[in-house]
Amino acid sequence: MGLDQHSPVPKHQQLREILLDLVESAGPETAIPSERELAGRYRVARMTVRQAVESLVAEGRLFKVAGKGTFVAAPKVDMQARLTTFGEEMGRRGLAPSTSVLGFGRTPASAHLARELAVESGEPLVHLARLRSADGTPMAVERLWLPERLVPGLADDDRPPDSVYDTLGKRFGLMPDWGEDVIEAAVADPEVADLLQVGPGGPVLRITRHTYAGQRLVEYSFSLYRADRYQLWVPLARPAPPITNPRKAGPPGTAP
Repeated sequence: MGLDQHSPVPKHQQLREILLDLVESAGPETAIPSERELAGRYRVARMTVRQAVESLVAEGRLFKVAGKGTFVAAPKVDMQARLTTFGEEMGRRGLAPSTSVLGFGRTPASAHLARELAVESGEPLVHLARLRSADGTPMAVERLWLPERLVPGLADDDRPPDSVYDTLGKRFGLMPDWGEDVIEAAVADPEVADLLQVGPGGPVLRITRHTYAGQRLVEYSFSLYRADRYQLWVPLARPAPPITNPRKAGPPGTAP
């Protein structure tokens, strides 16, 4: 497939689409042709090639190795916006999830956490921090808090639960059934960058979650996901009735 010299689409964007076909048909870490080869093959300036390649590098589709060339990056994990655990999402993708515990125990609610969990400042919370990996690759740093009065005795366990949602449901009768996520762009601080094996200041997806069992707020968490390994998939439908903020209006299907 060549470039259409009469197309209103700029040449570097046409070339980007051609390179996307190459990326999607090649395996991870496959080298793509050099700038010189691509310029000769498609009869364009090397600057045009560079624009097309750099756009795909910026999107995480390609990566460069100094002195060696440009290579196809591993495909991103599509993260569906729904109330699932990390293990369930990785299993859906055929990846083996693993967890390293970074911290677990009892902590008093700060003013910020008290507002997020609708508890009194200083009230005991159970805190859990984890590094989540898939097939041995660090994927996310997760920190969550639970009001201890809802999970008595949990902070005294020798180790944290493998699945917080399962434990909430089976041990405490508080199976999470709805929630809300706020997703925004952020950058990795030195600590997070070290854990995720990315450069300091590298892009991450910050997902803040409030999780409910019925009308009871049971968990507040925030997670930092590697932006080079994740893309968000959100199914859409026209809302009926109108969407409101569930933290103010109650769970779907209930009166405020």
